[in-house]
Amino acid sequence: MTKVRWIFAGQLGELFDDGGPMLLIEARSVLRRRPIHRAKAHLILSAIRHRAAELGDRVEFHQVDSYSEVTRGRDDLEVIDPTSWAARRAVRALGARILPSRGFVTTEEEFAAWAAARGDGRLLLEDFYRDTRIRTGLLMEGAAPVGGQWNYDHDNRRPPPKNASSLGLPDPRWPVEDDIDAGVRADLDRWQAAGDIRLVGDDGPRRFAVTGTEAEAALADFVETRLGDFGPFEDATLTGDWTMAHSLLSAPMNLGLLDPRHVVDTVAAEYANGNAPLSSVEGFVRQVAGWRDYVWHLYWHLGEGYRTGHNALGATVDLPREFVELDAAAIEANCLRHSVGGLREHGWAHHIQRLMVIGNWALQRGYDPVQLNDWFTDMFVDGTPWVMPANVIGMSQHADGGIVATKPYAAGGAYIDRMTDYCGGCRFNPKVRLGPDACPYTAGYWAFLDRAEPALRGNHRMAQPLAGLRRLADREAVVQQERERDGFH
Repeated sequence: MTKVRWIFAGQLGELFDDGGPMLLIEARSVLRRRPIHRAKAHLILSAIRHRAAELGDRVEFHQVDSYSEVTRGRDDLEVIDPTSWAARRAVRALGARILPSRGFVTTEEEFAAWAAARGDGRLLLEDFYRDTRIRTGLLMEGAAPVGGQWNYDHDNRRPPPKNASSLGLPDPRWPVEDDIDAGVRADLDRWQAAGDIRLVGDDGPRRFAVTGTEAEAALADFVETRLGDFGPFEDATLTGDWTMAHSLLSAPMNLGLLDPRHVVDTVAAEYANGNAPLSSVEGFVRQVAGWRDYVWHLYWHLGEGYRTGHNALGATVDLPREFVELDAAAIEANCLRHSVGGLREHGWAHHIQRLMVIGNWALQRGYDPVQLNDWFTDMFVDGTPWVMPANVIGMSQHADGGIVATKPYAAGGAYIDRMTDYCGGCRFNPKVRLGPDACPYTAGYWAFLDRAEPALRGNHRMAQPLAGLRRLADREAVVQQERERDGFH
């Protein structure tokens, strides 16, 4: 019997097509699970419908309420192992033929072998990244890293240019919407009006690729106009520049439109050809072949219970309305207002806004890590069930107690003041921790340490911050102030 390949929303590129018959299902039930950012819903539907149009007569395309309407009782299906625990359970229950997963630089078998070789040792990103470089030859000269060192992070932490509102780079090459996008927009409007789905965020022009052609154009545009500045300003933020020098490729990669090995090979070639500095190229390769692959493999290695089974810091506060509704106007702290506002507008923010502004705020205030994980998954165009747990439960919220990151990513206003231009336009003072103009990040940092001290006391990387907390003369007053702070004011 000829097998029909059922492809999912993370498998929409040529990498997942071996030339046979295909099945593509647009199931509206996926959009009903929780509130979802409108830009994300639009992106997923547009990508599915564009792929169906590309495949033409070779695809069975169904627009239905649930997957089971199409798949129940079928014995002719094969799948490339999908990208969530739930999807993998479903395809196995159907008895579909399972092919190995694709779309990452390192295969699941290669990661399993590397992890097994570690024995009882920690599965450190740096070690995984170096192993990947050695195994693939990425940025290598024989057995040695190009340039003589593995890591150029010290070159990639420059603050934004002073007195600048942007990096002054050309706007990214935006995709052009078409009739398919118009149909998606009309459907979303109708479904929301009928109360069938709940959308959050603005309905703006589509900014992310939904076809392989668009994704290749986005990669070429990044390489040509922003790669050189990506490294130095990787952690910097400017109020007037929402993209900075970032690639905007995470969403099309997570849709399966770009092979990440092709992406990193393309970027590495820019250094080899003398067109981009090694610090930028290495930093980007680290993000894709290192961190992106790492969190994918940890999703499977740590097990399905990882997302809900950890709360090492006892964080139980429900997500506030301002987050759930992306109500940036109700937030006074300029950095958080701008980050949530940008998320509302675009469905995207770069990693420092995610980690050191939004995540840092949530960490300091003890937001429930499972709720926060699901919010990140639903509100970001590149949010997927596999990408967020290690990022949010592990790195951002330290809810796993140190499995992914060795210490919490908590910081006061000084970090934000150094790496952004947010503080200059804010009514709070990043240097003040007590009083009416006390920065909620600076004061919140000490209040967080006070709350989390019992859980963090045995962490040697937190010894110095906790010693500083014990020396704080106004510790009780700061903690009481933050306990009484009126939400975002």
